[in-house]
Amino acid sequence: MLGCIIQARMGSTRFPGKVLEVIDGTNPSLQFTINQLKESKFLQKIVIATTKNSEDDQIVSFAEKSGIDIFRGDSDNVLSRYYECAKFFSFGSILRVTADCSLIDPLIVDKGASLFLENDYDYVTNTSHRTFPDGNETEFFSFSALELAYNNATLPSEREHVTPYFYNNKEKFKIHNFSHDENISHLRWTLDYDVDIKLIKILISKIHTRPIHMTNILEILKNEPDLIKINQAHKPNEGYFKSLKEDDEFIRKSDS
Repeated sequence: MLGCIIQARMGSTRFPGKVLEVIDGTNPSLQFTINQLKESKFLQKIVIATTKNSEDDQIVSFAEKSGIDIFRGDSDNVLSRYYECAKFFSFGSILRVTADCSLIDPLIVDKGASLFLENDYDYVTNTSHRTFPDGNETEFFSFSALELAYNNATLPSEREHVTPYFYNNKEKFKIHNFSHDENISHLRWTLDYDVDIKLIKILISKIHTRPIHMTNILEILKNEPDLIKINQAHKPNEGYFKSLKEDDEFIRKSDS
């Protein structure tokens, strides 16, 4: 079974509570993520994986009201949370999505899914060489690859960000990165900061078809290029780069 696991928590350091922030007057960001993913032709189940922290009881309540399966796991070791969740739901293959991706394009998801399912890859992604706008990150991997990472990952970044073990150990995995025909990775409609939600709300208000596709958003930005400036101060992977510094400290202590 190909299952999608959306990692979500209320305790974001950059934008606390963002996943339940209402972005269209009615629906929270997390609902938009789910609605976009439901348009995929390949996903057989969608699960929210949150933490056991009391503040994330709100996410559990949301999931129950929305009829979405919920799993609770470790707050910091997200790799463990994914592994335990995938094992609980008997997923043979997993799509990893973060709740930041309110407007993830199901067509991009399905491009990755078809590559993963039709080939003998352990890990298919569009993140190791970024060409898509930030907010369209897709990562497909087999349960066996996830289990190998779970049993062997030691670095803080590998445990927090789930998939770094794959590309830190490329000799162990068959990895494929798929790209857009044009590098437009400087664009972002992810939800990391309060300025991001301003742009997302504007985009949603201007696009009346559902699901929302990348081409819809690009058309808006082409006609109104000033919108791009709203959140351009922030760059992709700021949280991951912070984790890499923690890796250095971890290695230093291990060697001492």
